Amino acid sequence: MPHPLVPPIVAPSILSADFSDLPGAIRVPDPAREWVHCDVMDNHFVPNLTFGPLLVAAARKLTPAFLDVHLMIERPERLAPAFRKAGADQITVHLEAGHDTPLGDVLAAIRAGGARAGLAIKPGTPLAAAEPYLGAIDLLLVMTVEPGFGGQAFMADMMPKVRDAAAWRAKHGARWLIEVDGGIAPDTAPVARAAGAEVFVAGNAIYAEPDPRRALEALRDAVR
Repeated sequence: MPHPLVPPIVAPSILSADFSDLPGAIRVPDPAREWVHCDVMDNHFVPNLTFGPLLVAAARKLTPAFLDVHLMIERPERLAPAFRKAGADQITVHLEAGHDTPLGDVLAAIRAGGARAGLAIKPGTPLAAAEPYLGAIDLLLVMTVEPGFGGQAFMADMMPKVRDAAAWRAKHGARWLIEVDGGIAPDTAPVARAAGAEVFVAGNAIYAEPDPRRALEALRDAVR
């Protein structure tokens, strides 16, 4: 499996980027330090529609950076192979999504295809619901907003869940990373970092700023 870099890691979400200059947006992250995060939505699992494997394939041609693909879709196992073929280094699926096969098998298939397997949980989902799968993942994504749209306010009440995830990992000697996504900015990222988060997905805090590279540097400094 590809090496995902050393935490803390900032993962700019290209969903918030200007798609008329996709090459420029994807080159904002430094492949030696950051990931490129791809938010995939199907207008079924979440009320929004974004992009599919073709855009991930385009991103793969534009950067050697680690491609972190977050599938906010129903039946993710149907498309996961296509995203892996497109160049996804890590594929994260939602515990709450419908699956044709058991979730454990979905995660195993992602790993068997050569990608790292991530498991995402929505704000209303307790960590206990994910515990049966925590031995079969490479990343746990704790959503800090309701998935579906960018620009939402950070949910600080998700920090106990992040702390509990870090405690579970330490207790069981696991090595997966803890990622947070939603409302991440220079003022909220340190809060998540203190709780145990290691990967910080940010969209508007980077791409909605006049100078995305400078905004990324500010976020990087905030989690050091």
